[in-house]
Amino acid sequence: MRDNKTLMRAIWILSVLLLIALSYISYEVYQKVQLEKQNVAASYGYQLGYSDAVASLMQQASTCQTVPITLGNQTLNLIALECFEK
Repeated sequence: MRDNKTLMRAIWILSVLLLIALSYISYEVYQKVQLEKQNVAASYGYQLGYSDAVASLMQQASTCQTVPITLGNQTLNLIALECFEK
């Protein structure tokens, strides 16, 4: 009877430890998936912002007006090359 009780206690303890381990692994996988989703969203946002900025520059430059671009303390004026051919 004592061996059976010890065996049941060991099974119960191992079951609890297995449950804890599986919970930890599931949480880690969930965190990894969430981080990947955030990275994809940030990358998409970056690409969209880049595309919008370039499209805006192209649209403004096509009016044959100078387009000032500033980065830090440097400014550059752009104009479309086609404006000089007219």
